[in-house]
Amino acid sequence: MAARDHEPQRDEGRNNEVPALAARPGGLAYRFAGRVGRQHPVTVFFAALLSGFAMLAVFAILLGLLVTDVLVPIHAIGSADEGFVESLVADRTPVLTDVSAVGTAAGGAPVLPILAGLIAIVCALMRRWLIAGFAAFVLIVESATYRVSSLVVPRERPTVHRLDDLPADASYPSGHTAASIAVYAGLVLLLTSRITDRRARIAAWAFAVLLPVLVAMSRMYRGMHHPLDVASGMIIGIGAITVVLFACRAASCAQRSPATERTPARAGRTRTA
Repeated sequence: MAARDHEPQRDEGRNNEVPALAARPGGLAYRFAGRVGRQHPVTVFFAALLSGFAMLAVFAILLGLLVTDVLVPIHAIGSADEGFVESLVADRTPVLTDVSAVGTAAGGAPVLPILAGLIAIVCALMRRWLIAGFAAFVLIVESATYRVSSLVVPRERPTVHRLDDLPADASYPSGHTAASIAVYAGLVLLLTSRITDRRARIAAWAFAVLLPVLVAMSRMYRGMHHPLDVASGMIIGIGAITVVLFACRAASCAQRSPATERTPARAGRTRTA
């Protein structure tokens, strides 16, 4: 019986080897888990994930409306948004076109799904459930947000020769940019929360920043997105990381939510009485 009681703590200890996934006592994720009640961590995870996704999707739609209905109609902003892509297209060379193909591949399928999927499978086999959940769902949340916002807020792609055959009214937001931020920056965030060496942390974050920048520039170079679409994609990618981190943290403290913590105390008083 005693061994069974300590099983959740052993799993929780394994997951808390990544400090970024640990909920702060009294924080938002901690309180959310308490409000959900004494539920299985998987239930708490999906409750937090769906709630966070709903808010992120609404935010992405409102951001898209701000871009298309407020910012772009301003002549100075709209012309600069289009002109930047035109300047990139005017400087195309065979070498840069090949580099943009590499950047596009790094920010889309099949590279990102395979990377996230492999990490999720390996961590699941090692019973690192929170890491597996983060790797598996950060790309799903980003992709779902991209699909919803691009459907609700259509925007024509730049009026240049485009190098990819994709729908012409799906410029907002840049899904490749959002996905690269969500996966690369998200995984580096988990990694660097454990690393104490300053140089290793700097190197990891340089990778996490520069690779999405390459992806973003590649997508604009290929005539697929405007700068405002890319900037919005970056924000959505960060939002996807935030949502899945919140879900993982809520799940991490599901076993020690306020309702659960009060139970041993009550039991102790009962035995004393």
